[in-house]
Amino acid sequence: MTDTTSDLPALLGSRICHDLISPLGAIGNGIELLEMSGAANTPEFQLIKDSVENANARIRYYRVAFGAADRISRIGRAEIVDIIGGTTRGGRLRIDWDVANDISRADAKAVFLLLMCVETALPFGGNVTATLDGDTWSITATADKMKIDPNHWEALTDAEKALTLPAAQVHFSLVAHALTVAERTLDVELGQEQIRLTL
Repeated sequence: MTDTTSDLPALLGSRICHDLISPLGAIGNGIELLEMSGAANTPEFQLIKDSVENANARIRYYRVAFGAADRISRIGRAEIVDIIGGTTRGGRLRIDWDVANDISRADAKAVFLLLMCVETALPFGGNVTATLDGDTWSITATADKMKIDPNHWEALTDAEKALTLPAAQVHFSLVAHALTVAERTLDVELGQEQIRLTL
């Protein structure tokens, strides 16, 4: 089992997400109380509600993608589907989670980071499917128009390039370590209208 205590960035990610979830939950509870009181029928209130829901979904996603993980702890399918649904609701990106069983948090972390990589390459939207056949993961993305930066994708296996990426692309830099923890290797196929990742 990998010693997650040696992964200080992941522990930091877990701590930040943990501390933010509570106040966001409190705001959500306040919104529900306002709805029950009938004081919620304004565009401004709906904007606040949508923003809090989006922030909650993002924090939950980041907790999996950037937090500490190992191959022993598990995360349930229902929770994953709920998290992904929350982050893609109303957007142009569709993600189908075609995985029936619970999975290890190490696998979830690696896959969530790779989904973020795919999302970066699909700024105009598209369709993504994640499947688990036996012990092999496949992530397939299709779109009419993609924006693939070779430097981003080379950073998945090139440590020097990973260190040069800006904060907006940090997920590319974190994939290699996540794969090591999950004890997986990655195969990347980049096309003009399709990306296929196998691990």
